[in-house]
Amino acid sequence: MTNHPQLFRALGDATRMAVIERLSRGPAAMTELAKPFDMALPSFSAHLDVLTECGLISSKKEGRVRTFTLNAKKLGAAENWLSKQRTEWERRLDQLDDYLLTLNKKKEEKR
Repeated sequence: MTNHPQLFRALGDATRMAVIERLSRGPAAMTELAKPFDMALPSFSAHLDVLTECGLISSKKEGRVRTFTLNAKKLGAAENWLSKQRTEWERRLDQLDDYLLTLNKKKEEKR
């Protein structure tokens, strides 16, 4: 079961989204991931912790280098949830549209 609030909290930050985007091209070491950001390594590491905790990324340590990898399956879970939400909201908006058209038609008939 996917923890949607935690997942979307992780995706709701520009730094973390940039990390996800970078990892979509392949694994990378923490120092490479941190390079484009103007923040201390411990602060950047906190972003990686959030992504790791919700399962979007995983890491392995070889020697002194920690390499991070994207878990695309977890992104698929977010995409599925969003797709279901989109379908539901499209249905609701279609119902609202039908209702408003009916009201407008009744209003025109009274004229």
